[in-house]
Amino acid sequence: MTAEPAAGAPPGHGPAADAPTGLAALLDPPGIAPPSWTATVIGCGNLLRGDDGVGPVLIRHLAAVGVPADVRLVDGGTAGLDTAFAMRGARRVLIVDAARTGAAPGTIHRVPADQLVAADPPSAGTPPVGTPSLATLPQPHAVRWDQALVFARWLLGADFPTDIVVYLIEAGCLDPGADLTPAVRRSMERVQTMILNDLATSVDLTAGDHDA
Repeated sequence: MTAEPAAGAPPGHGPAADAPTGLAALLDPPGIAPPSWTATVIGCGNLLRGDDGVGPVLIRHLAAVGVPADVRLVDGGTAGLDTAFAMRGARRVLIVDAARTGAAPGTIHRVPADQLVAADPPSAGTPPVGTPSLATLPQPHAVRWDQALVFARWLLGADFPTDIVVYLIEAGCLDPGADLTPAVRRSMERVQTMILNDLATSVDLTAGDHDA
């Protein structure tokens, strides 16, 4: 059965035309506004493998000290492509993870957005395949946020955040059950300060936009 447009409704309008499409049609119930965040901070890693847990540990520290109300904190764990869904609705995305590049433990790598998603997007309806180009900063666990970013760009389309920064902390000990090493803990505290300053700037700029 085909629904007819309401009498007098202009072409291209009405419930069918105004209904959300794409991902929004699957995730947002009718009449419910999609999520919106000034920034989302995602900590990736495995809490059970020493320095690999630095991302989730940092998320817990940020929650304890407090962040602006329009900032979302996400423990990405080792959920892999779920990271793509966590980015939805955010103007900015900050990702924290461990890395193994051969640098000294505790070394901080800050990777800006323009280096993140270099792989060509898949054609419409085709899930992304292949490995993105950011292979010089490998992660110590199997979950790859860089692959999640490529997937997110395909999945979210126009809603994909264009302002993304990744903070990677060089891991030392990855033994099961180990705590963060002192060098990585100190670097985590530095990254925490960097992120809090970054978030304060984001919120101030957003407030200024609203006041203009």
